[in-house]
Amino acid sequence: MFLPDVRTFLAVASVGSLSAAARQLDVAPMQVSRRIAALEEDLGVRLFHRTTRSLTLTAEGEAFVPFATAMADAESGARAELSPLPGKASGVLRMTAPSGFGQSVVLPMLPALLEANPELRIDLDLSDRQVDIVGQGLDLALRIAPLEDSELVAKKIGPNPRLICAAPVYLEKHERPSTVADLDNHVCIRLSAVRRWPLVVDGTLIRKRVDGYVTTTSVEAARTAAVQGLGLAQLTYWDVFRHLADGSLVQIHLQDAAMEDLSVSAVMPSRRYVPNRVNVFLDGLRKQIVELREGDRY
Repeated sequence: MFLPDVRTFLAVASVGSLSAAARQLDVAPMQVSRRIAALEEDLGVRLFHRTTRSLTLTAEGEAFVPFATAMADAESGARAELSPLPGKASGVLRMTAPSGFGQSVVLPMLPALLEANPELRIDLDLSDRQVDIVGQGLDLALRIAPLEDSELVAKKIGPNPRLICAAPVYLEKHERPSTVADLDNHVCIRLSAVRRWPLVVDGTLIRKRVDGYVTTTSVEAARTAAVQGLGLAQLTYWDVFRHLADGSLVQIHLQDAAMEDLSVSAVMPSRRYVPNRVNVFLDGLRKQIVELREGDRY
């Protein structure tokens, strides 16, 4: 059943005239007549008694009015729910983000976002594992590590370079490294997924083997271990920016190597029909990243 035909039926039933309904709908009278005929053929009943002077509903037409009204109202409600006014978001935003990034960047922006969009709800999975967003029915995944080859759509939201850092208490006991070779003389905290540290030497990405007493699957645990003075850590900017700002961690610069330049990326199932709640959230996230970077002295 074609909804424009249903809406045309309701218009004709309301005004009692094909020509008046055509003026109301801003279409040609012939188009109104064709839509009514198509609806009657689809339903297999006559909806109107027609004479040269009058047009009235049949018994079947009378019976169809409440159903037609319900269908038209349901369509209007669906469009209002799924296509809200520009700049506003509604519905449930189902998303995932790395735990550390989620707690330090995403969660602080939610009060203002939800206040500006009172019809929006957030379902947030904080996890450092790679989540199957299609299989889990998610709208969005935020990634701060290198992206694997995927059929999903990825958009760069902001910078997130890797860096090496250590606690002042560690550097008081150990000479600060200044070259790649110096790392051999230091205790290094390793992530299980990144046992060899990526470094850019003479424009080429290498994987430097490092050793230490702590290896962990958790970015937060690696950061905590570094703050406690258990060794050097290679993490990404958004994992440690607050600790660099308060001095509990210090950035280490190597003279003969640069860090891998990563990004915060938004990964979505498709580039078509992206829900407005996703676009509103990403606009807020971009603004949050810019404001945090501008307030960072490092």
